[in-house]
Amino acid sequence: MLRKSLYGSTCALALMTGVLASPAWAQDAANDTAATDSADASGSQAAASGASTGLGEIVVTATRRSTDLQSTPVSVSAVDSTLIAQAAPRDLGDVAAFVPNFSAATIANFNAASFAMRGVGQTSIIVYFEPPVAVLVDDFVVPSVQTQLLDTFDVAQVEVLRGPQGTLFGKNTTGGVVTVTTKKPVLNYVGVEGRAEIGDFGEKKVQAALNVPIGDIAAFRLVGGYEYSDGYYKNGACYGPVTGFVPNKFDGATGCLDNSTLGGKDVWQARAKLLVEPTPDLRALFQYEWIRDRSEVVPSVNENYLYTGNNAFLTDLLGLTDPSAQGTDPLDRAAYTGRNDGLLYMDKGQRISVDGIYANIEYDTGFGTFTSVSGYRYQRSRIPNSYAGATAVGSDGQLLSFFDATRDDNRKTWQQELRFASDFSGPFNFVAGGFYQRDKIDFCVGQILGFLDLTSGPLPFGEWNNTPYLLCNAQNAKSRALFLEGTFKPTDKLTITAGGRYTWDDKTWYGRQQTFIPALGGGFDPSITIDHALDASVFKYPAGVVTVSDKWREPTYRASVSYQANDDLYLYATYSHGYKGGGFNDQIGGFAAFGSDLDAFRQAARATDPEKADSYEAGFKSQFLNNRLRFNATAFYVKYKDLQKQLNVPIEVNGQPNQVTLFVNAASATVKGLEIETQANPIEGLTLRGVLGYQDGKYNSYTANNAGYDLSTAPLDRAPKWQWTIDGTYSLPLGDNYKVTFNGNVAYTGRNLNTQAIDDPLGNTFLNARTLVNASITLAQVDSKYYIRAIGKNLTNERYRVGVQNVAGLWLNSQYGPPRYFGLELGFKLGDYR
Repeated sequence: MLRKSLYGSTCALALMTGVLASPAWAQDAANDTAATDSADASGSQAAASGASTGLGEIVVTATRRSTDLQSTPVSVSAVDSTLIAQAAPRDLGDVAAFVPNFSAATIANFNAASFAMRGVGQTSIIVYFEPPVAVLVDDFVVPSVQTQLLDTFDVAQVEVLRGPQGTLFGKNTTGGVVTVTTKKPVLNYVGVEGRAEIGDFGEKKVQAALNVPIGDIAAFRLVGGYEYSDGYYKNGACYGPVTGFVPNKFDGATGCLDNSTLGGKDVWQARAKLLVEPTPDLRALFQYEWIRDRSEVVPSVNENYLYTGNNAFLTDLLGLTDPSAQGTDPLDRAAYTGRNDGLLYMDKGQRISVDGIYANIEYDTGFGTFTSVSGYRYQRSRIPNSYAGATAVGSDGQLLSFFDATRDDNRKTWQQELRFASDFSGPFNFVAGGFYQRDKIDFCVGQILGFLDLTSGPLPFGEWNNTPYLLCNAQNAKSRALFLEGTFKPTDKLTITAGGRYTWDDKTWYGRQQTFIPALGGGFDPSITIDHALDASVFKYPAGVVTVSDKWREPTYRASVSYQANDDLYLYATYSHGYKGGGFNDQIGGFAAFGSDLDAFRQAARATDPEKADSYEAGFKSQFLNNRLRFNATAFYVKYKDLQKQLNVPIEVNGQPNQVTLFVNAASATVKGLEIETQANPIEGLTLRGVLGYQDGKYNSYTANNAGYDLSTAPLDRAPKWQWTIDGTYSLPLGDNYKVTFNGNVAYTGRNLNTQAIDDPLGNTFLNARTLVNASITLAQVDSKYYIRAIGKNLTNERYRVGVQNVAGLWLNSQYGPPRYFGLELGFKLGDYR
């Protein structure tokens, strides 16, 4: 088990062998932070010493057991800490480049995850929307996309399961699941590791971990980090003085256009972990998670020029955009009002706080293992923004907010899962259990609609530009499930697996029409004042609040057959039926679009139906040339029905253009494709990796009220046809005491639709195709106690969108990925066993 040795470092400077730590508690080395973050580092050690071992075994838990990746009958990819260290991904989104048909972006105007697999993805920030791709951290389902882009410092391994997960993994999904295993405390080991990075855009990052034993049966691990940067956008899209509809580029005299840097990071985070193993059969891990994100407001870039249709945006008509912007650097054209009045508090940036308490307990009976996963997570988000990507000043020099808003929510999530995995000596084994999650959200948007002063005049009690307009609602949700999956091996080579899950989902939504602060009591009382948007919660001011409830009872299931043809070739085929719960819309109630009739409002607020998927896949997993070449391939075919879609529908309010956001079941679709993963160790010290994803998807039907064209002619959301990555690592000794490691990768993602316009196909917005080139060079001691690494990302300095949306009739804005970046990282890992 290598428990007596000290080896490795965070950078995993030896040969990238592909060895992956098993998350099972029985795999002691998976918890060994002194082992280059890899449980079984024998391959790395052998490579460093010149021995020939080829590619190491990869252990995954895609079936809720520790199994060899090469004999696991599901589409699962594994990214170990070795690859994470060398490729230096910033967060979980960067890991997607190493998984076929797994696409990562962000939701426009937010540092929120937009993950997509096999034709379905997250493009909306709706807080009640259940993502089609779930993220689990140490088996706890992370419900909010706002905090799914996890930092990778404390990550031991990432497993990505593609396709519907209707049996074993937490909440049901139609696209797939990303399971993250963090590093565990190590018994009888005293150690400390750390790394610090400085780089372009004022980047400064410090991270450290301390492992301390507590007697012979327990250990404590404390992990913490801080990241700060200035950002890579410039505040360069301010217009004015605005009088009526006359555009006139503002000269910056009042500070509106100051060309300051925008989008900086300011994030503290920590995890405290206590591992207790009183007996060899009982293990308990207790964790406390703490995040304080005080990063700057996420910048937005107006790109109205992307639309080539005939329906002019309101921002164009008002002179709040620059028609000559095309061809200029978008990073120099961000917009930010910086307003602190109107409930916005932009100088405080985004404020996201997370406190979580978790317990993972396992008991090995000898005939199987009982597992309990318990957790409570409390997230508070305060997210202001200048959404339109354009700001202005009035003729009197006052800041004009075309549309500034803050989306604020408090979210409490409880989870309990119990399961049993048998370990019988015969041909039959099973996994069975139950799952419970409760999720409570209190949500408010405070918004400044300054453009209405230019189109419809001021309100009787003040200007729109200085009067917050409030949209508040809330949701209580419960999800319960029972599941059972059995595996039967009639022969040594043939395995048959079948399982099912039954889910009970209940949701209750509370909401009211948008209103002004004096009207919160149901009448008009100017003495009512609030300091923050959530002070107007539907629970604090119940006047006009409607309640809508819904429930769903759904069976899901999976079956597979696999055959070990020989020692090098494994064949499998799988069918699965998945389900994603129905949901409510957090934007219902805009501009009293449904009048004062509460019954009509209640009807408009009704939930969508569940989204369902039927998936068929077949593939093989192989390894050849004395374990120096691994080649895996999967072909899949998925049929989706009742796809949940967010639609921005143009409307008129008092004769002026506006829009309402609808959340409906609108479509069915079919996606087919191919996924290939390969890894080779052609010579000692050199490891090559490649992934290729191809998907071809189309709508079978897509209908929506007020559609201006056949919506089914558009491509599927977030479904690039081609994705591929080539990665290589070469390590060689420098004398007896040092080694140098070179890593480089090229990753391509094809053009893909981000949001679909309902009125005009020319209004559809796309993430442009991109090819990103990254590299690193690491110098380290042979024992990897100390290292220094030079990092280069996006070496070709490509400009690429990571989020873009068309807000019907109003504006079109984008968010961009980082430009070329150079950084320097220093790291160490010291420790020994007692």
